[in-house]
Amino acid sequence: MPSELTLVEILPTAAHKYSVIWLHGLGADGHDFEGIVPELHLQSAANIHFIFPNAPIQPVTINNGMKMRSWYDILEASLERKVDTAGIYKSAEAINRLIRQEMDKGIPSENILLAGFSQGGVIALHAGLRYPKKLAGIVALSAYLPTTEQLKAEGSAANYSTPIFMAHGILDNVVAIETAKAAFDALDALEYHIKWHDYLMEHSVCIEEIQHISAFINSLFHEV
Repeated sequence: MPSELTLVEILPTAAHKYSVIWLHGLGADGHDFEGIVPELHLQSAANIHFIFPNAPIQPVTINNGMKMRSWYDILEASLERKVDTAGIYKSAEAINRLIRQEMDKGIPSENILLAGFSQGGVIALHAGLRYPKKLAGIVALSAYLPTTEQLKAEGSAANYSTPIFMAHGILDNVVAIETAKAAFDALDALEYHIKWHDYLMEHSVCIEEIQHISAFINSLFHEV
């Protein structure tokens, strides 16, 4: 994996106070969630730097080794079994570098939010819960977390109380809702500050969900 990810960015139009790093799903790219920004109606939108990194292009086993943008390899359809754990850790380190780049610009870590869809949500959860400095929050959409067992030893005390928004489609036939709910239940049992939302949709995003994401981010990024 290249040490630097290519990025799609929406720059702040006023003073840069907050940053959102939003990770796309398998086979998509950084433009996938670019269009969601105006739909979120964020109070501090002018002060937010939106970063949509492109996952590296690599072969994906369940797609007959076809090369596509992927945060880690998908080894088989039953997501909770064989997992490319090394790939998850490698992508998480690339996201850590993006967080550090924002901090180098003077943005406090607690003003940086991680979000992701599907594979991207896995990385947002995995990286965010291990990051050594406090983050603003984590949004995991249509995602799961195959590294909850390792988290018990690797979790960062700094992000133990970080708000987590986890959402899923009841009709999802790509990431079974049971797989996502198992991740939620594990994090809830570990007493993370996590909220669950589900919607009558497939492996996608719906208007009601966008409204709930908006309320979540507005609760974190607001003028004091």
